[in-house]
Amino acid sequence: MGGYRRPESLMSRFRLPLTVAAFALAQALCWGMTFNLPAITGQAMAKALGLPYAAAMAGSTVMLVVMAISAVPFLRLFERFGSRSVMTASVGIAALGLAAIATAMSAWAYFAGWLLVGLAGAGMLTTAMQIGLAELAGPKARAAIGALMIFSALGTTICWPLLSALQTAYGWRPATLLGAALLLIVPGPIYWLLLARRPAGVARKAEGGTTQPLDRTAFALLAFSSGANGVVTWGFSLTIITLFEGRGLDHGTAVLVASFLGLVGLSSRLIDFAAGRRWNSLATGLLAAASLPLSFMVLIFAAGAPAAIAFILVYGLASGILAVARSTMPLDLFPPAAYARASSMLALPLNLSFAAAPPLFAAILSGPGSEAALWVATGLSLSALAALTLLVLRHRARGSAGATQSAPT
Repeated sequence: MGGYRRPESLMSRFRLPLTVAAFALAQALCWGMTFNLPAITGQAMAKALGLPYAAAMAGSTVMLVVMAISAVPFLRLFERFGSRSVMTASVGIAALGLAAIATAMSAWAYFAGWLLVGLAGAGMLTTAMQIGLAELAGPKARAAIGALMIFSALGTTICWPLLSALQTAYGWRPATLLGAALLLIVPGPIYWLLLARRPAGVARKAEGGTTQPLDRTAFALLAFSSGANGVVTWGFSLTIITLFEGRGLDHGTAVLVASFLGLVGLSSRLIDFAAGRRWNSLATGLLAAASLPLSFMVLIFAAGAPAAIAFILVYGLASGILAVARSTMPLDLFPPAAYARASSMLALPLNLSFAAAPPLFAAILSGPGSEAALWVATGLSLSALAALTLLVLRHRARGSAGATQSAPT
């Protein structure tokens, strides 16, 4: 019979790479036109609204905090309606928020726009996309999420030059409005056409099925481990140049060495993607978590450019693999039907830790100094490693017990 072919049939015909590429483009535009917007337009926004530059840049912070608070309430929407409807509607809310920012004449209107964008982010950005891929890809979800994260840095690569050109030609307000229109033209249709129309789990929920429970102990260990390592990796994401300068590098050398972090991070995600065929995410996450404190030891006990290069290699690989593991470990720990619940509940502590991390490490670096920052990072990463080790041992013990109980007698 002719007619509409469900996305699942496309998956079965080896269309997953093309589908993931479309989602990667959509995510790049959604991040680039929202969270990364003030990097280009922030100064012009501040001048037009009579705000300090730091206040204008706080729009992105408001977005992250609102995303964190909204993550768990959005879970019910995902469970009831599925990611297709939620993500497509959220793109519309994001466009409305950007329009409010573009037309704002006061600080209140400006931050109200960012509140809308943050609300939309909970329904269309990384966590939502991972839920959508889990619904669509099923057993191939880990590979699909890993492949998507390889291209997670495309938001700035695509959108910053575009926004800069639009602002130069028309000003920041039309540039922001055009960004809103672009969201409606590209990500909206991609989500609506390619995500699962009515996932099986959603159908069961609508028929009165019960919510898939989570192992609370496993979730607590995962949340603590992911949050502690997230504070470290996001804390150094904006302060790594200051860290290198505190360890004796001049500014030019610090910038040069730090600039390789993105390349190493990309390599780490390619390695994780390849390793996923042999190891599950718990194994790769544990290896990366063990490597992270070693990277800090390099800078604590050595100095100069060689130590900084060694740090970048170890830290970049470890943090890149951990970024993927945070997203895929729930697939190995919990039943498929519980993935949306686990991901949404993890988003609250993770987004709050991500938002707090850069100011925390900036304060430590400007006060006690670089060595104190490295010891704090070491302590956090070791505590995260301990929690993840307990989680892996517990998961294996429960798996062995289950296999023993199911064995024939």
